[in-house]
Amino acid sequence: MKEYQTGQIRNIALVSHNGAGKTTLVERLLFKTGAISRMGSVLTGTAHMDFEEEEVSRNSSIATAVAPIEWKGVKLNLLDTPGFLDFIGEVNSAMKVADSAIVLVEAVSGVEVGTEAVWAAADAYNRPRLVLVNKMDRENVRVNRVLESIRNNLGTHFVQLQLPIGEGPTFKGVVDLLSMEARLGEKGDRAPIPADMAAAAEEARGALVEAAAEGEDALIEKYLEGEELTAAEVARGLKEAVMNGATVPILFAAGESGVGADAFLEACVALLPAPNEVGSFEATDAKGDTVKVEVSDAAPLIAFVFKSREDNFGKTSYLRIFSGQLESDSRVWDATHEGEVRVGTLQVPSGKDTQPIGRLHAGDIGTIVKLGEAGTNDVLGDRGRILQIEPIVQPDPLASVAIHPVSQSDTAKLSQSLTRLVGEDPTLHWHTEPATHETILSGMGMAHLDIAVHKAQSKFGVHLRTTTPKVPYRETITKSADADYTHKKQTGGAGQYARVALRVEPIDETRGFEFASEIFGGSVSGPFVSATEKGCRQALEGGVLAGYPVVGVRTVIYDGKMHPVDSKEIAFQTAGREGFKQAVMKAAPMLLEPIYEVTVTVPSDNMGDILGDMNTRRARVLGMDQEGNKSVIRAEVPLAEIQNYAADLRSMTQGRGLFSMKFMQYGRVPGHLQEELVTKLRKERQTEEDGE
Repeated sequence: MKEYQTGQIRNIALVSHNGAGKTTLVERLLFKTGAISRMGSVLTGTAHMDFEEEEVSRNSSIATAVAPIEWKGVKLNLLDTPGFLDFIGEVNSAMKVADSAIVLVEAVSGVEVGTEAVWAAADAYNRPRLVLVNKMDRENVRVNRVLESIRNNLGTHFVQLQLPIGEGPTFKGVVDLLSMEARLGEKGDRAPIPADMAAAAEEARGALVEAAAEGEDALIEKYLEGEELTAAEVARGLKEAVMNGATVPILFAAGESGVGADAFLEACVALLPAPNEVGSFEATDAKGDTVKVEVSDAAPLIAFVFKSREDNFGKTSYLRIFSGQLESDSRVWDATHEGEVRVGTLQVPSGKDTQPIGRLHAGDIGTIVKLGEAGTNDVLGDRGRILQIEPIVQPDPLASVAIHPVSQSDTAKLSQSLTRLVGEDPTLHWHTEPATHETILSGMGMAHLDIAVHKAQSKFGVHLRTTTPKVPYRETITKSADADYTHKKQTGGAGQYARVALRVEPIDETRGFEFASEIFGGSVSGPFVSATEKGCRQALEGGVLAGYPVVGVRTVIYDGKMHPVDSKEIAFQTAGREGFKQAVMKAAPMLLEPIYEVTVTVPSDNMGDILGDMNTRRARVLGMDQEGNKSVIRAEVPLAEIQNYAADLRSMTQGRGLFSMKFMQYGRVPGHLQEELVTKLRKERQTEEDGE
């Protein structure tokens, strides 16, 4: 592929609810522009852009793919993102490196929950955008209905750039309100506006011209004075209005047949910004100062890794050149890992295929295979001038599973495989939970986690099974108590003897464990006091109530006794451990459970159902707000009550509810629940021990 200068590039994120036809549209555009010789299909698993094993098997995108569309001297880097909300992290990554967005709306369904989510992502990154109503050739399409859905749910000033000619099976083209001509069929043939649409076209043209005039002060003055704007002025003003977010044009197409494709491409070129038209961006220098950087070949190199993908050939890094230029077979500085890395052959990705290229100019997107340690969010640049940019912000996980290796060989590969999975997908997280000794994999939903587990097997050869994670309870005490414990062992040979008198006191649970000595007169020597503390700490991990770590306890040794021959450190460790357990059991022990702050966004009609459901989950509602036609509920909820909340919320709201959650603190399990819960937890632990 030839090199494109900055002004010839458009970086566009294609986003939508699942099933709106993004991948099929890209497939059509690649075929139309000669990039591929035959069209593939999502449903048959032959789509050029869906090439991951899981995408083929599920007939759905799970990762962002890049498609360079060459159109009349301009290169459109289309970032085809997944529509399923479990993969919102891919949308965020695409938004980070795109300069604009195309939001696809399915012509029958209208705005759906996923549409609202990606719209919010575009808002968060302040991306100018167009709306494309796709699948206009489907049965039951009603244009007025879908336009009403867009305006009611997305709440931005929209203006039609086109009028559809027909709807449903009769859809055969669009009226371009900029050029005031019809564009017919898959080739976009130019023709006069149908006579029966002339009046509607004139009216819609008037609204478009008004929106364009608002893009520039000079144009609005001319418009208000009654002067007619030229075609060039309308186009220029509309682009300004799109770029500053004042206007969002609406277009129409049938991606599979290609009707409307020509007009769509022309709108992308004419109305969406090149990288250097967006303006400068902020970076941080080596001193931590903020500097403005121009999107220019002459500026210092900032190559940002926004995506990593592993395959049999190694790791492929996807980069956006924010400034400067990057050449094949060169060396650059990895600012994140503070080391020099070699850049091999630069490539331009097109779905699963790549083409070598000698240089990437400012604003362009490319890939490099085997780029040292560089991973997602890393920055490559000039060693002489190290600059960093803000990383991609990803949401907190919403679902978790406990993962268990199937065999010993799987155990050996587990840690490395999980690290590689997280390297590919930063919305995945994993850790070993100390309280339960389980390896926990967390992500954006159960489908997301299921795919990650299958990917671990297909890509990395690790076989895993999953279970619902145990709740990582903790134990604490609610009052002070004493214990006097003597450890004796006289079974022949050297004996063991230790006596300790301990007092436990409740402290703030966040302080964990504290130990102090009030020994006076040498009844217990210093080394044995230390051994006693070690024994107490040994008892912390396994708990005393239900086998969970103990926190919020201050332990004091205030008396004891040694034997001149039989006292040893191991004896005082044992006495400390057992004495601590006795004291804790006298100190009204209590379970603590993790509490999460949950934010639920649902249609207002569902608010009553959500509040009722929260009451059954022991939630404490923190607040309720209204955002347009949506209700937002914030509540504190125990983790034990929301481990499967994603599926429950989907069922209650017919898929239109969204939620987020983040850890807040540990709270006490209510007294009336504790006895039953402790019995249950002890039984589960005993069953596990019997099974080992």
